[in-house]
Amino acid sequence: MPLVEAVLAMMAACVALAVMARFAGLPYAVVLILAGSAIAFIPGLPDISLSPELALAFFLPPLLQGSAFRTDWNAFRRNLRPILLLAVGCVFFTAFLIGWVARLLIPEMPWAAAIALGAILAPPDAVAAAAVLQRLNLPRRIVTVLEGESLVNDASALVIYRFAIAAMAAGSFVPHEAVGSFLLLGLGGIAMGWAVARGTLWAIARLRDTLLETALSFLACYASFLAAEALHLSGVMAVVTTGIMMGQAQHRVFSARTRLEARAVWEFVEFVLTSLVFILIGLQLNDIVNRLGDRGALELAGLALVISFALIVSRFIWVLPAAALPRLIPSIQRKDPLPPMSHLVVISWAGMRGVVSLAAAIALPLNFPERDLIIFLAFCAILATLVLQGTTLEWLIKRLGLVQQPHPHGIDPEEAHARHVAAEAMLGAIRHRAGDVLYGPIAQDLLAEHVDRAGHLKRVTQGGAAVAAERAARRAVRLEGLEAARTAILTLRAEQGLAEDLLTKLSQELDFEENRLRNALG
Repeated sequence: MPLVEAVLAMMAACVALAVMARFAGLPYAVVLILAGSAIAFIPGLPDISLSPELALAFFLPPLLQGSAFRTDWNAFRRNLRPILLLAVGCVFFTAFLIGWVARLLIPEMPWAAAIALGAILAPPDAVAAAAVLQRLNLPRRIVTVLEGESLVNDASALVIYRFAIAAMAAGSFVPHEAVGSFLLLGLGGIAMGWAVARGTLWAIARLRDTLLETALSFLACYASFLAAEALHLSGVMAVVTTGIMMGQAQHRVFSARTRLEARAVWEFVEFVLTSLVFILIGLQLNDIVNRLGDRGALELAGLALVISFALIVSRFIWVLPAAALPRLIPSIQRKDPLPPMSHLVVISWAGMRGVVSLAAAIALPLNFPERDLIIFLAFCAILATLVLQGTTLEWLIKRLGLVQQPHPHGIDPEEAHARHVAAEAMLGAIRHRAGDVLYGPIAQDLLAEHVDRAGHLKRVTQGGAAVAAERAARRAVRLEGLEAARTAILTLRAEQGLAEDLLTKLSQELDFEENRLRNALG
């Protein structure tokens, strides 16, 4: 019972702290870590610890699959070179650079332990930057590269991490073996993820039940991760592959209701898991610092400062040459000229560490050398990147002039064109039915509405000064109509006792339509 109460209390705290972070304009991960650290000093609290074996297996699969599910696969493929240079090259470079710096600072730390620290800190977390990126209208390629990097870099880092732990047990670490094994484990993980995704999609196509389909999507992420890990393959690559395949198939296999409701469930789970990881590490920091009592406060502060500085600088050291050197090849330069320096600066600065690094730090074996020091340094580096980079990223983006202004007609022409094509297709289908004996009268009734809608979308595509005002007026009138319908239903319920299930059904239909209007042209 105390465990249940503790979990519920942490969830309540996460919600309250997320609200505080929103009002303060801070990344909520920063607030969660600091609050967890402060709460840990309250006397009488139960000791809350997370099993190392559970940390990665429980938290990572849904967080990784959720990100992969939302990935634009076509954009990912178009930007594969810069993504891999960051997700593989930069991760390997950072892991070994941080390991080298750690060895210089702490000579008694074994090389494998130093590399493990580097692997923990190597992968940036796109979730940490998402709050900023979503608020700003950035060039699409920057967002694609950062999100694509976050899908693969965890696999790269965790392969190094696993080899460092194994090398600690064996007493040696061979870098070229780690590189070869990365390719083998990665390809095996991709194969496992593909198999799990195919089986899951086959089952979902036959279930026709939103609740079961959503539950199966969660089982898929854990199945791919655990199956790959059981075969000593890359569980991260398996989960990412499963997520990408299911995301690509969602419009073909999932029903409209499943897509709507599963998205809400997944967003909730991602928020809870991310929040719990951040607050859990904060709650454990007090005990970790106490166990490091043989090191002075100044020594710990100095180590944390140097490691954090090296971590931030390492990304700049890699990103700028990695972008320029491939363009020395004429064919690459012609097809893909060097991005503006402002783009490279933002990509370099958007290197906040987050939930994956925290989970990997907690997952170190209890008898691992310098475990408490590694967790402490990882915590400080993560906090430093979140506070320094997370709170200044938006300012930097605006300072560099990368925020794209909204289209003068209120909608991007590409989006308007896509909507116009869809509306014309719908109109064509209705016209095709207009001559039928059975469907003809019904189709004729619908024609006027859809002709008007297609015409409006065509005007939006072509542009014009009055388009934005017309679009706003259309949406306002329809939203007023929906609100009037909602009020009438509630009045009917109050006066005549409308059944609750019928009220829910009608309200849901109005909610779906309102959501469509607020996100479309109207």
